[in-house]
Parts: sequence; structure tokens; C-alpha cells
Amino acid sequence: MSSAKARVQAVKQHLSPEEERALAVSPVESMKEERNKAAFDIRAMTYLLDGGKSATLVRERMMLELERDQVFRMNDFHDLTKDQLRERTMEKFRSLLHHLTNESVNTFRKRMEVVSLVDPGFWTRFGVHYGLFFGALQGSATPGQFSYWASKGAVSLNGMIGCFAMTEIGHGSNVAGVETTATFDEASDQFVIHSPTITATKWWIGGAAHTATHAVVFAQLLVGGKRYGVKSFVVPLRDPNDYSLLAGVNIGDIGKKMGRDGIDNGWITFTNVRIPRSYMLMKHTKVSRSGQVKEPKLQQLTYGALLQGRAAMVVDSGNVAKKALTIAVRYAAVRRQFATKANQGVETKLLDYPIHQRRLMPLLAQAFAMHFTGTEMMEMYLTMMDQLESASPDDADLQQVMENLKETHATSAGLKAFCTWNCLNTIEQCRQACGGHGYSAYTGLAGMYQDFAVHCTWEGDNTILTLQAGRYLISSYREAQEGKKLGSGVAYLNNLNQLIGKKCSVKNVEEIVSVQVITEAWDVVCANAVQQAAEEFDGCVKRGVDVDEAYEQCSQSRLYAAKLHSYGYLFKRFVDGISKASEDLRKVLIDVCYLYGLYTIEDNAGAFLQYEYFSPAQISFIRSKVNGLCKIVRDQAIPLVDAFNYSDYIVNSPLGRKDGDVYVHYFAQVKQQNPPKEHPYFDRLIKPLIHRKANEDDLDEDEEGGLEDEDEEEDAE
Repeated sequence: MSSAKARVQAVKQHLSPEEERALAVSPVESMKEERNKAAFDIRAMTYLLDGGKSATLVRERMMLELERDQVFRMNDFHDLTKDQLRERTMEKFRSLLHHLTNESVNTFRKRMEVVSLVDPGFWTRFGVHYGLFFGALQGSATPGQFSYWASKGAVSLNGMIGCFAMTEIGHGSNVAGVETTATFDEASDQFVIHSPTITATKWWIGGAAHTATHAVVFAQLLVGGKRYGVKSFVVPLRDPNDYSLLAGVNIGDIGKKMGRDGIDNGWITFTNVRIPRSYMLMKHTKVSRSGQVKEPKLQQLTYGALLQGRAAMVVDSGNVAKKALTIAVRYAAVRRQFATKANQGVETKLLDYPIHQRRLMPLLAQAFAMHFTGTEMMEMYLTMMDQLESASPDDADLQQVMENLKETHATSAGLKAFCTWNCLNTIEQCRQACGGHGYSAYTGLAGMYQDFAVHCTWEGDNTILTLQAGRYLISSYREAQEGKKLGSGVAYLNNLNQLIGKKCSVKNVEEIVSVQVITEAWDVVCANAVQQAAEEFDGCVKRGVDVDEAYEQCSQSRLYAAKLHSYGYLFKRFVDGISKASEDLRKVLIDVCYLYGLYTIEDNAGAFLQYEYFSPAQISFIRSKVNGLCKIVRDQAIPLVDAFNYSDYIVNSPLGRKDGDVYVHYFAQVKQQNPPKEHPYFDRLIKPLIHRKANEDDLDEDEEGGLEDEDEEEDAE
């Protein structure tokens, strides 16, 4: 018996039955009981997830700084109006500027990851300038142009605030189809920015409604009557001195949204707005004074901003999923429902019900998979950007750089869609798992869902991005057929002869529970699914169908193949993450990894049966094994979410309190935010309703309130 359990038993010997029962159902004691089950060093797990002890200490310092900063107070956040939210969001800019100017790029990126968990609306509004506007300058401006805009205040946020005007009311994912035009006027050496139709109105532009003085505008380049595709231009919007709109610029507020109301999203139309030729960002495409257009050989370099956004969303998906699960798992550890004889009248913890374990434990495993995948995706992005920065048309290894870019671009598209979809589902499942209390704004999950939902449609609609990933898989399949050696993410397509038609060859079903078998299972299913999509595509092409139309004809198959590919990809990244862990952590994480691998196989059982890798009997075993793994992971659930190391301030939910005292904190917050006050509409609405004059037929003067006469009741007997 552990020392903690021994102490509890010693205390119980001196308690009355009533006191003993109160101790048994105490949320605080229930939480302590769960933590005592830890079979690993929680702190060591935190270091692993954060990337080392020093990274954890930095993250904890950042969380504390935000908690103590009054403009980042969150206790009243759920009761703020749209206008109050926007004002509060703007207040936070000055606080972050200090850190921006005094921290390295990597450290500040980590700070913004923490900020996104506290206030995703502010994260976006701040990120519109520094991630999108400033990022566009970094990626598309020449060195001279970048220096010019930096001197104007783009770095220091002094004298200007930027926004990113890409999407239009009529065009979102199809950036190449935007209608805004930028026509070169050689006589004046200017570009004329114009919105020719209502569908060309720039829409969803964060920061446009109230904040931005300048925009990076994406528009069709027109020179000498010829179109050169979509390019980017810096367009002034407002006078920084009084914020009046400049000539030809019209801006409005698009109003209330599903979530993230701290962002002042707006619309913009341009009516023959003139800007200097030098305001076109010319790192890649260049337009000379005489109207000569020079196109770059490395068109793919424009992908940098997209890659950054998508990599950040993969990371954010893992972080937000961990926050949602921290709330749901901690609540399930202290919430009790229904008593049984076996428990001597003490109600059972939600976490002890097998069906509740089934609801949350696979999602917990998935959060770990997304975490390790996000870490790898960000490393891939940073490596790719380093390669692109040093790339030139004459480099001997340029072709390999372009191949890496193609794989990184496709991978980021598929993972952005897969992870954001799964995170949004995780939030909703966690909300439902908290029962009625999950519906309260104060418990955090409702607002979390509303704020996160936008991830599934911005920076590319998820279905479109998944189709892009599917297109890449078909292209990779065709290259593999030609003998080309593929990158690591799709390396299984180099082994089609060994994978197509392969069946699980284990002699004992227990052998299925291994990294090798689960990896092979996903490789086989993905190879078959990609082959099927590719054969559909090839069939269309052979019938004379245009290539683009052929891709559309096989869209369902490539969507399916891309989703299966993402499941397998996450499992492999989970395995890679575990390989970096110490032996004692690996013992715990391998069960979590097996749960993710087997649960996702069970969830996609149709594919494994269709391609005959697993038999029905083996699928039945997998389903049973998932049940067992849910129970094993359940016993470590609280230590695992504790390892995420989110402070109570970050979690911002009474149901997710680390001490487990959920009801005390929940009731206190409700009372604090809703103090007693004079009835807001009694005199105006309720009093006239219940004291209105009624018809005589409606009157009932009987003081007995409609009760039958007692004498009548006796006669009836």
C-alpha cells in the first residue's frame, strides 16, 4: 500500500460513516486519488512534450506573465459584448509589443502559442499584422522594399498597422480567381487598384473594420492589357493621424461572427485607387518603369506564408485539443453519477464507466498524436524556409529543394485539414462529455468550439485542402510507377508490389498489438486507396478527359485516400515522438500510441476489410483490445493531462480546475459574474402580464384554489 493510501486509511478509522462518505465523494479527494495512480514522472513527461526543461520553464514564465497582466484578465471574458471584446483585444497590443521587440523569433513564436490558448481572438488580430501583413513583406518584398516598410513602422507598429486583403466575397480558396485588379499606368508610373464587381469586394479582412492603416492586397496584375496572375501590393487605407479613409477606399464592418469577436473583420472596396509602382511587392515578379514584366523561375516561393499559417494551425490543433481534454478528463475524474451496491451507495466517477472511457481516451491518445505531428510539421516548415531563403535558380540541388517544397506543401495542406477537423470534434465531444454543465459559457468549451471552428475554413477550406493532398498522392503514385524514389511521407508508395494484396500474417492475434503490424496495416490500406484513386484518374485521362476534370472525377477517391493517409501519418509521427522518450515514459506512451493506432483502425474498419489486410475476426479482436487499452490509459488519464502543464488560468474553466474543487469554483464564478440586482424588466413586461385585467369568466375567487368540496368527496365515497 502506498504511503498516500495508508494515510487515507488512517484518517478513515477516526471518521463517522457520514464523514467517511463525504470524504469518499469529495471532488478534491477524488482528484488526489487519481494523481496517486501516476506510473511515471509527470514533470519528465512535460519536458518531453515541451522539448526540454528549459522550454518548459520559459512556457511557465509566459503563462505567469499573462496571468498577472490585467489586460489579459479572463474571469469576465464570457460576459463581454462584441464592442467590449474588440476594445479589450486592442488593449493587449502594447503589452505584446514589449516582448516582440525583446525576444528572439522562436521565443516569441512560443509566446504566441500560449496566447492562442488564452485569447484566440487576440492571437488572430495580432497575427494579422505580424503573421500575415508583415509575413507577406518578408516573403514577397525585395530587401530595399522591406527596409522601406520597416522604416515606416511595419516592425515596431509605430505609424502603421497592417492587414491582409486576399479573400473576396466571391472568392476564398480559389485565390487565382480573385477579381480585384492592379492595372499598370505607365504614364504616371502607378498601379490602379480597383474592385470591378461586388464579388471583388475584399471580405473577412481581419483588422480592416477599425484597425488597419495599410493592406497587402492580392490582385490580378494587368500590364499592357495582359494578365500576369495574382500578385501582392501594399495599399494605404487610412490616414494614420485621424483614421479617415483615403480617396477611393470604402470599408465596413462585417458584424457579428460565430466566434473570435475580438477581431474587427471588415470589407473593403477600391475605386481606382492609385499607388506608386514601388508598392507592388517585387521579390519575385518585377514590373519595370517601362512596363516590362519579369517573371520568376521559382514560382513556388510564394507558398511560404501559406506554409507558416498551416503549420501554426496544426500546432494549435494539438494544443487546443489538449486544453479541451484537460477540462473533460478532470471533470470526469470528480463528477459522480449513480450509486451501486458494490460501491456501498457511493456514486460512480464518470471516468470509471467504460462508455465514458470510450468517449475520451481515444481522443486523449489522438491529442498526443497531434502534438508530436505538430512539432514535426513546424520543424519541417522552418527547415523548408531556410532552404528557400538560400535557394537560387543556379543551385545544383534546386530540384531537390523544389521536391521538398512540393511534399511540405501537400503535407501541410492535408494535416491542416485533418488536425483542425479532429480538434473541433474533440472540443464538441468534450463538451457533451461534461453533460449539462458543458453548455455553460463559464465552463469554456462552448466558446472554445465557436472560436476554433474558423480553422476548418480559413487558410483554405478543409475539403479543398484534403483534395490537394489527394492530388499530390496520385502524382506521387504515378512517379513511383516510373521508378522515382519518393520522400519519407509517401515512401510506402515505393513498395507497392509488396503492399498491394498483402494480408496480416500474425500467428496470434495478440501480435497485432505492435508498432510494426499497425504501421504495415496503414501502409497497405493507404497504398490500396491511393492506387484506386490513381487508377480512376488514369481511366478518365485515357478516355480523353482533361487532366483537371479527371482529378474532379476522382475527387471522392482522392479525398478518401488523403484521409486514410493522414491517419497513418499521425501514427508514424507518434511512434517517432515516443522514440525520443526515456524508458519509463515510453512504457506509458506506448499504450497511448497503441490505443490511437488500433482505435483509428477500428474506426476505419471498412477499409481494412475491403482491402483484406485484417479479417473480421482480427477486427473483432482489435475492438476488444481498444476497450482494454481505454481502461489502461484511463488509469493514467489525470497524470497525462497534468503533463500538458496548463495552469488554471490557461484552462479558464471551473470544471478543469487542477485541485478538482469544481463545484465551489463554478458556483463562485456564476455568482461573481451575475450578482443580484434590480429586476431588469419586471415593471415593463412581467407585471403587465401577470396583473392584467381578465374577463369575469376567467376569474376564480375560490380561496381553496380549485380543490373539491370536502363534503362532496365524502359523499362520493
